[in-house]
Amino acid sequence: MTTHLVWLRNDLRINDNSALAAACRDNNAEVLTLFIATPGQWQQHDMAAKQAAFLHQNLCLLQASLADRGIKLHYHQCDDFAASVDYLETFCQQHNIDALYYNYQYEINERERDAAAEKRLDARGVICQGFDDSLLLPPGSVQTGSNSMFKVFTPFSKAFVRRLHQGLPECHHAPKAREGAPFSIREKIPAFDYPLEEFDTSLFPPGEEAALTQLRHFARQHVAHYPERRDMPAMDGTSRLSPYLAIGVLSPRQCLHRILKEHPEALNGGSAFQWLNELIWREFYRHLLVAFPALCKHQPFIAWTHKVPWQKNEAHFKAWQQGKTGYPIVDAAMRQMNTLGWMHNRLRMITASFLVKDLLIDWHDGERYFMQKLLDGDLAANNGGWQWAASTGTDAAPYFRIFNPTTQGERFDKDGTFIRQWLPELRDVPDSDIHQPHLWAQKNNRKLDYPAPIVEHKAARKKTLEAFERARSAA
Repeated sequence: MTTHLVWLRNDLRINDNSALAAACRDNNAEVLTLFIATPGQWQQHDMAAKQAAFLHQNLCLLQASLADRGIKLHYHQCDDFAASVDYLETFCQQHNIDALYYNYQYEINERERDAAAEKRLDARGVICQGFDDSLLLPPGSVQTGSNSMFKVFTPFSKAFVRRLHQGLPECHHAPKAREGAPFSIREKIPAFDYPLEEFDTSLFPPGEEAALTQLRHFARQHVAHYPERRDMPAMDGTSRLSPYLAIGVLSPRQCLHRILKEHPEALNGGSAFQWLNELIWREFYRHLLVAFPALCKHQPFIAWTHKVPWQKNEAHFKAWQQGKTGYPIVDAAMRQMNTLGWMHNRLRMITASFLVKDLLIDWHDGERYFMQKLLDGDLAANNGGWQWAASTGTDAAPYFRIFNPTTQGERFDKDGTFIRQWLPELRDVPDSDIHQPHLWAQKNNRKLDYPAPIVEHKAARKKTLEAFERARSAA
């Protein structure tokens, strides 16, 4: 009998899984799946403890879903990617695997791992088939007129939408039950040898069904109001689907088709397109990783920004991490991330800008801290967002565009609803003073259990502009 193996990684679902669907097309083939945990590699990549726990719970649920269809999920743990290739070769030998199916990952370490695996298995006569599964369109398929990767998002988005109008990517059905289905699971997946931290399962319930339910709810109830609510952290205006997309519990194709089902004209503009455009941002950053692999090595896209004289101020960095900078919108956002492992997107921009442009601390430090905390940690999106905020990347904010953290708070959390949720020590401060509580306390002779601002924004802005201008002149 022919035996097919699906090598699972960040694609923990049975619906619309390209590799799984392809492996199951031959009804006469036995299909096995394999997940290899690599905690040493995860440590190198700064995977958050919450994300590791989220991954583990989703993997356990996937094991049950596969068992219902007569497909066994094999599990193995080893240290790093090199060891995973060794084990994959051994597994294929032991189980007489004829063909390997897997979905591509686009980070440089993952691509090198996959190339090494294919080379080993090709030598053993195992047919290897990879698929562009985590994207709507493959990297390199959306290019400029001179056949190069776009470096600015807006023209990329326009070209991307034109491609979608030419034909939508299809979704694959979950595999049908195979002979012997369902079967009882004898060996449950053990806990990873990696720090695991509890996450809020009411906000982010694990499993495909939960992800699809959240997607349907968002498409029907919220996406029409997305443009006016998406920047307001006190409102339930975003999809909160990013953790599921990050580890592949949900595919971008499922998101696209669900939005179009509820809003058929979404690709032609309107409120629903605003959210689809966020999916296209996700694609943009992943396409960039492939076109410019140095981004995977945390290199700035704009070379002269290497010369920015970043400050080494551990007290300031610690205050930012802990949400004790004296700027309420920044502090509330950081405490949200530290608690939930998730942060509202507008707040990601505000907190990143504050670290880089107000404190003049190296964006690499912030990028790494986010990865260590985020339930939806993803190299492409995280690196792209940080380089945008730091004015070091492709399509970045100009270095002279610096968010004022006070006015950002006034604009997006006017009455302080979000701030008070995460900074209970400010509960008695009136709405009119919530964004500068230290001034209110001085004026009213009140004592607050909340720090004064660690920097003065106007002076910090001037210092940052001078630092960037010197770096650019020295290039």
